[in-house]
Amino acid sequence: MIGGHVFIATSLDGFIAREDGDIGWLLSRDDPDEDHGYTDFIAGMDGLVMGRGSYEAVSRFGAWPYDKPVVVLSRSLAGTAVPEVLLGRVRFVDLTPSAAMEMLAIEGWRHVYVDGGRVVQSFLRDGLIEDLVITQVPVLIGQGLRLFGSLDRDVALHHLGTTTFPSGLVQSKYRVQR
Repeated sequence: MIGGHVFIATSLDGFIAREDGDIGWLLSRDDPDEDHGYTDFIAGMDGLVMGRGSYEAVSRFGAWPYDKPVVVLSRSLAGTAVPEVLLGRVRFVDLTPSAAMEMLAIEGWRHVYVDGGRVVQSFLRDGLIEDLVITQVPVLIGQGLRLFGSLDRDVALHHLGTTTFPSGLVQSKYRVQR
């Protein structure tokens, strides 16, 4: 059975990026001496699904940060060439979340890291997320792109635990109740 998993950070006021997609406020709080569990999390994933905005933001980092395959859900990028440096590592598709998960299940994926605000929202709306790890960064940015958007129904979560870090980050883990 395939499932979507979220590992994401937000500002204390619930934003994942500024309105222009900038995440400098997040990167400035990164403490290389703190293990927030990302390495263990990503080791358990077969690959990632993200939207165009996340793909473009990550592409600006310089070196591509993922060793796992990445599927980018994007109407505008589907059918365009993947940059040569990312051939075999990234693919662009114009699929719904359900269709993307069906495709990945056929390919043998079982654990999918779902990243990016609108993609996380659409996967939640479609009931495709199993669990979420949300790390709150102690900063208020006032406005930007929210992690959660409108839903047509409540999504009940079971709290699995919360960890605080010396840097002030607070990480909570939730399982989506079915």
